[in-house]
Amino acid sequence: MHWTDISSAAVTLFLVMDPLGNVPLFHAILGDMESRRRTRVIARELLIALFILLAFLLLGNTLMTFLGLSQSSLNIAGGVLLFIISLRMIFPPQQSNDEDKVVDDPFIVPLAVPLTAGPSTIAVLLLLSSNQPDRLLDWSAALFLAWIGATIILLFSHQLLALMGKRGSRAMERLMGMILVILSTQMLLNGIRDFVQSL
Repeated sequence: MHWTDISSAAVTLFLVMDPLGNVPLFHAILGDMESRRRTRVIARELLIALFILLAFLLLGNTLMTFLGLSQSSLNIAGGVLLFIISLRMIFPPQQSNDEDKVVDDPFIVPLAVPLTAGPSTIAVLLLLSSNQPDRLLDWSAALFLAWIGATIILLFSHQLLALMGKRGSRAMERLMGMILVILSTQMLLNGIRDFVQSL
């Protein structure tokens, strides 16, 4: 196993999952739940998200072949999607009152999908699995490491939000968004380069 590549992929996946940015959302949805029940719900939703992401990682290459997608198209689409997500992290839209309403014991939506297993995370996993399908074990390890980091943060989201405050959480999310802008730009440039070379 190549731990340098694994750690790099894990950091990318962790940033894309955006657990720090999800802390206020998890708190808004689960804030009125009793502490033990809230922990159970978060653990359940994160496990569901992990299984969904693993499925896309393991079946990504088959899915791309079936749909007739090329590596360069996935790079370009993933770069554009990540860029949009990162801009939303840096310049978040105004939340409506409907988004602040508490949902009673949410199942799969919205905590597992799309807050944890979102389209940008799936795009990165598809890119990894299609680019180097012989290293699925490495990418599975990277996904698990990123998931562990996100799980720790979200399980203690209530305490973390109280410690950091909404401003601190927002500042961290914007910092992660700036890093994602760089990653998405590089992904987009790689896709354009591969497409030009294929002509």
